[in-house]
Amino acid sequence: MKSKTGFKAWLLYALVRVAFCVVQMFPIEWNLRTARLLARFWIRVMPRHRERAIAGLKHAYGDELSDEKIRKLAEKSLANVVMFAIEAVCVPRMITTSTWPRYIQLHQVDELMRTLLANRGAILITGHYGSFEIMGHLLAAVGYPMVSVMRPVDNFYINNFLVRSRQIRGMKLLNKKGASAEVSTLLEEGSLVGFVADQDAGRKGVFVDFFGQPASTYKSIGLLAMSTNRPIAVGYGRRLGDHAQYEVGIARIILPEEWRDKPDPLRWITQTYTSALETVIREEPSQYWWLHRRWKSKPRVRKTEASQDIA
Repeated sequence: MKSKTGFKAWLLYALVRVAFCVVQMFPIEWNLRTARLLARFWIRVMPRHRERAIAGLKHAYGDELSDEKIRKLAEKSLANVVMFAIEAVCVPRMITTSTWPRYIQLHQVDELMRTLLANRGAILITGHYGSFEIMGHLLAAVGYPMVSVMRPVDNFYINNFLVRSRQIRGMKLLNKKGASAEVSTLLEEGSLVGFVADQDAGRKGVFVDFFGQPASTYKSIGLLAMSTNRPIAVGYGRRLGDHAQYEVGIARIILPEEWRDKPDPLRWITQTYTSALETVIREEPSQYWWLHRRWKSKPRVRKTEASQDIA
């Protein structure tokens, strides 16, 4: 999609900058409380978004959860989206070399740290879950060469502002489109390259199980790991309650020697990291962005299978 410029785009950018300034005038706890109030207003004004989140939860959990539980999780999920937007403003200033222990608890990160200290390079993936950007800010703050692959914001001015604000804190951002060659070089140089890896990949993706349902998933991460012979770390950053306290952890590290002898290594890698993300989400499902249409694409039905079903 072409980046938007012009007066309207600039005016929106100016409004965003004003909002950023207002948010940074107040303590993070106040802002998170305001975010939850805004989420209630969002639900009232645009109830279809809650319905979409409810549909996603029902698709994932089926009859495991009651309708009332599903409704509460959907509303908490939308509140999490708004809190994440507030954190996107506040966290880059909060998380520094000296302040991060005030806000973050680490969980099972030792193996990833050993990989980074060995200058081996690794792929870090996460999902739209919790405060997922906080991992990158933490790693950049403590001095690791952290690179995040992002889909640019459509507004040219807002996109440039977001990129600059994160680069100042030590995180490098790459445009998702056409980044493959540069990413391979960065991995070979020992960088940690991060992806958000839980979006629908369309009909051309590889379909793997996610909450027991086939979900189209991008092939690029598995292909990148195979071509560079680098491990994949499945990480997360989740909020502890409704406060500015977070757990950053690694749910799974997938090593090259694990997939070498698999008959279909690409599918195995993709399924393994998707299953690890699912495990994390199940621990606190209210922090996942159920608003996303994760199962939008459907696998093609082969003619032989269709004829058998008809018979």
